[in-house]
Parts: sequence; structure tokens; C-alpha cells
Amino acid sequence: MFAKRFALRRVASFALTAVLALGAWPAAAEGIRIPHVVHKLKNGMTVILSEDHSLPLAVVNVSYNVGSRFEAPKRTGFAHLFEHLMFMGTRRAPTGSYDAWMEALGGANNAWTSEDRTDYFDVGPKTILPLFLWLEADRLRDLGPLMTQKKLDAQREIVRNERRQRGENTPYGKVDFRLPELLYPEGHPYHHPVIGSHADLEAATVDDVKAFFATYYDPANASLVVAGDFAAGETLEKIRAYFETIPSRGAPKEPKSEFPDNTSSMKSVVRETMEDEVELPKVIMAWQTPKHFSPGDAELDLLSNALAGGKASRLYKALVYEQKIAQNVEAVQASGVLGSRFTLDVMVRPGVSLDRVEKAIDAELQKVRTKPLEAEELTRAKNIVETGFVARLEGVAERASILNLYQAELGTPDYAERDLERYRSATGEGIRATVQQWLKPDARVILRVVPKGQKAPEKPGAKKTGTGATP
Repeated sequence: MFAKRFALRRVASFALTAVLALGAWPAAAEGIRIPHVVHKLKNGMTVILSEDHSLPLAVVNVSYNVGSRFEAPKRTGFAHLFEHLMFMGTRRAPTGSYDAWMEALGGANNAWTSEDRTDYFDVGPKTILPLFLWLEADRLRDLGPLMTQKKLDAQREIVRNERRQRGENTPYGKVDFRLPELLYPEGHPYHHPVIGSHADLEAATVDDVKAFFATYYDPANASLVVAGDFAAGETLEKIRAYFETIPSRGAPKEPKSEFPDNTSSMKSVVRETMEDEVELPKVIMAWQTPKHFSPGDAELDLLSNALAGGKASRLYKALVYEQKIAQNVEAVQASGVLGSRFTLDVMVRPGVSLDRVEKAIDAELQKVRTKPLEAEELTRAKNIVETGFVARLEGVAERASILNLYQAELGTPDYAERDLERYRSATGEGIRATVQQWLKPDARVILRVVPKGQKAPEKPGAKKTGTGATP
């Protein structure tokens, strides 16, 4: 996930680093709901209103169903580039005024882009809610047709610098660029990184930008959430006045994909060793895994916490405390609409053989393939997930974001209880079966990052680059 001012890859896990007691949560997800009302405008735009009068705050969150997987060949990075261009102003709100007007009244805004969608959000005192709505409607109506070469050139350079600063010149940052290329075959919608390549960004033209806006920045391809302290009737009238007159061409069709979303397309181990300006080597393993909200997705979220969620986790204890071969371990199930990826990331201690670290990781993975997690481990993982889930519901901005997540990916914002229930109903046996099905030792990426000048030899017979995936 790349954001206007901060870059992160989207993850579905609700993990957080909290110290928890190991008592189990209630058996059912009763009472976990985000109050809301859904409206549909005549131009197809979905409007979700979620009132909460506990604080005098208002949030506007607008999600467009376009991310990097929608990009045309040789135009990678376009969705993220367009996220930046959305702040370049219109006739009524010239360049710079979007931020300046909000900040002058105590508000703030930001945005992010993932493989699947682009999201914009504004947060501030409830008194400036009309400004938030007006500005969002104004740029949806007029920004594309008013695009110029000067605006495009300015943001293109900012995005290319972001790629350098957050990836190319950051320790281990190039992994985010290379891993999707190794994990997904050429032509797969997730094959290229969200931020795109320098060559494709350089090739973008003003006509490309206008065409992209006309296709994807359409009211029928967007959902608008207003959350916080506001009067629903009055706010809906403003929304209708600002947004409903924006013409629509209809929601664009989903790009066709020849790749199945219910099984991994990887058929072998793909190995690569990358040199970087780092002090310590890393071993990274990655698998294609089930898509967001499908069977196995929640189980792998729980597994990531059992394996690497804090110092009590299985991999941390084995590799850091007992064997003393790693400095740190991380695991994440990064969930997506077409598929997900499960990643293990181990920072190796100085002087330790990377082969030894790989064997140690594989030994722990083999244990979870053959035997369910201990009850205490499973309870701990569930507690971490549920605490993170509930903590996110505390903030108005997060609630708005979650409502748009469910709307975008499931077609309904009313999913909080069922989402949490996925985790509560997971079993140790279900996790074991999921690991056996998806985290196969012979269908994964193994990427090593080593300090400059210390590139380790590839294993005999292993592929050096490319992917082991097939359509």
C-alpha cells in the first residue's frame, strides 16, 4: 500500500503488540457492530452514514475501486500516481488549497493505494464536514478534465522520489519491489509492485491520466462514508446536492484474469539472493494463499500471530531465544481480493549460516503441518487478533475505513460481526489443514538479502530468478 505521505503494504491482520492474559474471549461475536445506514445516489454512488455523537469529530472516507491490479501493461504505478494527482486542484480549489483550507480549520487528510483500491480520507472538527464533502465532490467532478502536463510532471517526480526514498534507498526496501515479481507470474494482476517502475511512470502522458480518471473515478465506482458527529438528514441533503449531479458512465468492468483465485499457481521453489546496503542478512519466505475473507484466510492470520506475534510466539522462542540464530522474526498474511500472500521474515544474527536458519524455519513449519497448535497458542493468537479488532473500532476514522473495506470487497458494510466470527470459530485442526494445503515446502519463494559483497551461492538445481508459477 502506498500512501500520499506514508507507504505501507496493505495487510488484513488486526495484530498488535499488546500484553494479554490468556483467557478466552466470549464464544460469539455478539454486539460487535458498526451502526450505519446505506443510501444509493442516482448516479450509482454508494453512501454510508455512521453517526457517533460521543466526540465532536467528523470523518469523510471515499474509496474508489481501482488499484495497481487494474493498470494496463506498461503503465504500472498509475493508480498510485493518480492518488497524488488528486491533490493538484481544480478551478474552484486551486493547487495547494485542498490541504491549506482544511488545515486552516483544524482538519487533515491523506490517502493510500493498494493492489485493489484507492482510499482518500479527511478528519477534523464536525464544523468543517461541509468543506470535506464539497472538496471531495469538486475534485471528482472536475479534476480529470483539468489535468495538465505541469501537474503530471510535478507529481511524477514526487512519486519517483518516493520510490527511491522508501524502497531503493531504504535497507531491505527493494524486497517490496522484487517479492511480487517472484511470487506471481508475468501477467498476473499482482505481479508488479503498487508504486510501479520508473520507466512506466516516465511514459505516462496527460491523455493517459485523463483516460484513467474517466474510467475509474466515476461515482458508480466509489463509496462514500461519513462517520462521526453529524445530523444524518442534513448531511444526506448536502451529499445529494454536491455528488448526485456528477454524471456517471457506469462502473468499469473487472479486468479478466486467467489465474485461479482458489489455488496457488506456484509449482516449484523460486530462490533468489539480493545484495543490499544492510548490516545483517535476512531470509524471507513467501507463499500464495487464499483471498481475503475466503476459507483459510483467517486461519493464516492466526498462524502469523502464533508464529511471530511477539516474544512468546513459536518462531521467536525457537530462533531467537533457544537457538540464538535470529535477531527478530515477523509473519504476516497480507490479504487481497484476488489472493493473498503469507510471508515469513527472519533477521539473521551475525555469522550464522542462512542454510541453518532456513532449516530451523522449515522444522517449525513442519510441526504446524503435522500437529494442531497447542490450545494456549491458539487462544493467545485469537486474543491478539480480537484485541486489535476491537481497538480499531474505537476510532471514528478507523470505523469509516472498515465500513468502506467491507463495502468495496464484499458489497456490504455490514460485516463486522461475521468478520470477527471467522477468527473466533477457527480451530487448531483448521489451521493445520490450511498450512498443509497452502504453505507447501515445494511451492514458495525463498529470498535472501545479504550485505553488499557477501552474496551467497544459490542452492544447486534451484531457479535463480523468475517465478515457479504457472497460469
